[in-house]
Amino acid sequence: MTSQDPAADRPKDMNEINSNQSDELALAAALGAVSGPGPAAWSRVREELARRAEAEGLIDVAYERHDSPLGSILLGATAEGLVRVGLPAEDEDAVLDELARRVSVRVLHASRDALTHARRQLDEYFDGGRRTFDVALDWRLTRGFRREVLRATAQIPYGQTASYKQVATRAGSPGAVRAAGTALATNPLPIVVPCHRVLRSGGALGAYRGGPEAKAQLLTLERAG
Repeated sequence: MTSQDPAADRPKDMNEINSNQSDELALAAALGAVSGPGPAAWSRVREELARRAEAEGLIDVAYERHDSPLGSILLGATAEGLVRVGLPAEDEDAVLDELARRVSVRVLHASRDALTHARRQLDEYFDGGRRTFDVALDWRLTRGFRREVLRATAQIPYGQTASYKQVATRAGSPGAVRAAGTALATNPLPIVVPCHRVLRSGGALGAYRGGPEAKAQLLTLERAG
């Protein structure tokens, strides 16, 4: 009969075991002293896992939801800055799928400085106390002429409007009015990049990612200020 070597049953990497134990303790702390964890406990677990993932650089796109007078807005941010503002009229799953396809599959509900700044500034904007946004932006979801159109749009002052032709001209292509309209209708950063301030030459609202009612509401808010 061969004798079993006790060392064979011992962990080969004590650091791995200690790490696993630390993970278990962290999860237990997040859950709290509960039997049959409820929604609040699981929420703490998710927050702890998200915090750990962010600390270890495992998240490429963090997102949060934010309540506003328009409804619930989805905000997404990369390490470079705010990359997506999903308006209430947009399908949330479609917005997250876009981020996964065009930025990275590592998308997670988590906090990030750019999101915190954006949420605070949005509240200030809707309260009438902010006229410009000062948050880092990641422009990767738009490029070429479309990006130039949006950069020109970002220069339209609070409470003022411009026509599609004016924006196309400022972007360097006066004849590309239709292309400018497409750029504005697909703006990945609405409100922060104020495409709602661009109207048709006759003053009609024109297309808006969040729908005409939201566009009219934003213009009314700014005119009142």
